[in-house]
Amino acid sequence: MVVAPIAVLPVAAAAAATAWGGDLLALPPLVVATLTVAVLGLATGGLHLDGLADTVDGFATHGTTARRLEVMRRGDLGPSGAAALLLVLAVQVGALSALVAQGSSPLAVFLAVVVSRAVLAPACLRGLAAARADGLGSTVVGAVPVLAAALVVCLTAVVVIVLVGPHGLVGFAVALVAVGAVLLVSRRKLGGSTGDVLGACVEIAFAAYLVTQVGELPAL
Repeated sequence: MVVAPIAVLPVAAAAAATAWGGDLLALPPLVVATLTVAVLGLATGGLHLDGLADTVDGFATHGTTARRLEVMRRGDLGPSGAAALLLVLAVQVGALSALVAQGSSPLAVFLAVVVSRAVLAPACLRGLAAARADGLGSTVVGAVPVLAAALVVCLTAVVVIVLVGPHGLVGFAVALVAVGAVLLVSRRKLGGSTGDVLGACVEIAFAAYLVTQVGELPAL
């Protein structure tokens, strides 16, 4: 989880190259944005998108924590998960389409991918609980030392400030807040985090960062 922002660099480069190539070919912004998001989905095997859908289905399930976890483990797509998947993808494509029109999409999508993985270190901070004793969540949630997570956050903040200035820092901060909200709901609904929840955090952080990069920051 600590090296996730580094491990994802080839995927980030592929997504940025797709955005750059689409712009070079003068494709419509919506087409470029859709292709870029599709490349990201293919590169990760849809793992995080699946996690997002399963997480929302679990959150929306009535009953006990055990029942919610069972719904998430089954993996079939429910109405809540489908709606969440469509809405998050729509936000990602819509924001990226606007960035393509502004001519800033390659760098924005590259940083959005990196930021979406940088949030995993604080999401797996030592002291946080896993919702179940098996699965990916049980191996990584609560495993990241505070200093390591702080280092990831600080280095990522420096990178986005250097490359895009205050906009990047705002985007990273919003992504962290969004992930914190997901983790709070997960703790209340599930008793902790799972691999699916971490996947949801990635997709939501990616969307949050992109949205903040559209438009101008208000003057102080």
